[in-house]
Amino acid sequence: MYRFFTSESVTEGHPDKICDQVSDAILDAILTDDPHARVACETLVSTGLVLVTGEITTKTYVDIQKIVRETVADIGYDRGKYGFDAENLSVLVCINEQSPDIALGVDESNNKEQGAGDQGMMFGYAVNSTDSYMPITHYYASKLARRLAYVRKSGILGYLRPDGKTQVTAEFDENGAFKRFDNILISSQHHPEVTQAKIREDLIQHVINYVIPKEYMDASTSIQINPTGRFVKGGPSGDSGLTGRKIIVDTYGGRAHHGGGAFSGKDASKVDRSAAYMTRYIAKNIVAAGLADEIEVQVSYAIGLAKPTSIGVDTFGTNKIPESKIIEIIDKHFDMRPKAIVERLDLLRPIYKQTATYGHFGRNDLDLPWERLDMVDTLKRYLDKDVI
Repeated sequence: MYRFFTSESVTEGHPDKICDQVSDAILDAILTDDPHARVACETLVSTGLVLVTGEITTKTYVDIQKIVRETVADIGYDRGKYGFDAENLSVLVCINEQSPDIALGVDESNNKEQGAGDQGMMFGYAVNSTDSYMPITHYYASKLARRLAYVRKSGILGYLRPDGKTQVTAEFDENGAFKRFDNILISSQHHPEVTQAKIREDLIQHVINYVIPKEYMDASTSIQINPTGRFVKGGPSGDSGLTGRKIIVDTYGGRAHHGGGAFSGKDASKVDRSAAYMTRYIAKNIVAAGLADEIEVQVSYAIGLAKPTSIGVDTFGTNKIPESKIIEIIDKHFDMRPKAIVERLDLLRPIYKQTATYGHFGRNDLDLPWERLDMVDTLKRYLDKDVI
């Protein structure tokens, strides 16, 4: 177990997160009229440019140009002086249909059930150290980023601009129990005329002190605000962005493993997304039921095949029943075939843009099906030795 562990988050104005939101906004727009569409949408942003590409097979039409501009404006890039604004973007679109070879493996037919959209492995994780069953560092890094965006958008700190990042480092004892926060870092894009002293004072008061419980900090806790001393040029004018480049922010802040694929812009036939949601659902219900205090669930697939090639768990020594029994329970109560996952979690709906910022998991502010605890009572029975 790490004595010190760090996680980060970013605001919706970060270049990579702009791309995630655009890709998922396009996905949602397509699913609204064509829930069975095949979508793998990638976005790239740079100064004054948005490039949308990928493979999309659908019966509907969506205005990608309009979706891009609306998404960018909603984030807050609505002024030319930001170096990137919705009205004056060049939006390029290069979309092809899904490969027919992939479609053969994925699509359901009279004699073949729906298969996985690709090979790969996916992980789900849960721990009982927070009310959202998320690692404490990821939990607070995400809360800081959400608060940072709120004080900008609400006008509390009107001099802030959309790009921002947060980071927290926690200290743990020899048994792995959380002790304190050792370091808190916030970097936020800002108006060029505001002083660093003002930014520091305001972000401590309106963001850090609002989010972090006082008892989690002490005199030795280091607080860093815009450590370079200046963050005026940000967003896509300061750095390029790409869909799927913040996968650790999207998941568990580095505390758990991550599979080979990102989430945003992909419909639920892609197990990169749907199976990662399913394994989180399984892990969270197992921990909430008390079968383990912490668990990581891994599943793997072969392209075109419905049944997973493997299912494994690691409870980090916190299991209350044998891990082999937990795997049996998963196999009995959770159907991991792609079509079954989609049906169980109701994944053909346009619900994805809201997940593109501040994490796909532990979102108590959203009603996400993979965050529900509807299997707890069923799983609790296995704590009874007579049931085992």
